[in-house]
Amino acid sequence: MADRPDLLQQLDGSWMMSGEVRGKPVTYSLEVKPGLSGAFTELRMQDIQVPAQYVANVYIGYDHATKTVIVHWMDSFGAKYSIPHGTGDIKENTLQFTFPYTGGHFRDTFTFEPAAGYWIFLLESQQPDGSWRQFAKYKVVRKISA
Repeated sequence: MADRPDLLQQLDGSWMMSGEVRGKPVTYSLEVKPGLSGAFTELRMQDIQVPAQYVANVYIGYDHATKTVIVHWMDSFGAKYSIPHGTGDIKENTLQFTFPYTGGHFRDTFTFEPAAGYWIFLLESQQPDGSWRQFAKYKVVRKISA
């Protein structure tokens, strides 16, 4: 069983993601657990609409030798959008990774606020001039057990 970094273990559990995608409000349910015998952190997100309009399975692995994360993002937009995989790193309470899509890079920054116990997920698309524009932003809070 692989050893997942502490920050990735902080993602484990049941969460609600509230925020916006391209300026439109959205809410997702997020379930996170060790996946593939602990080699990855597995995220399963689904919007709360019935039927769901967006579903994603994300696998975040950590390579201890290179101190990098490797991310596979698969979603309801289809197989061709799962290529290429993303790469990045962990610095303190932040996980950041980039997908080098041919139409422009995509950067995800997941920041944990340990004192408050929530995450901020920021997804950005690279513009032709090299700057980054917000695509989506979520506040991710732990679900309260009944």
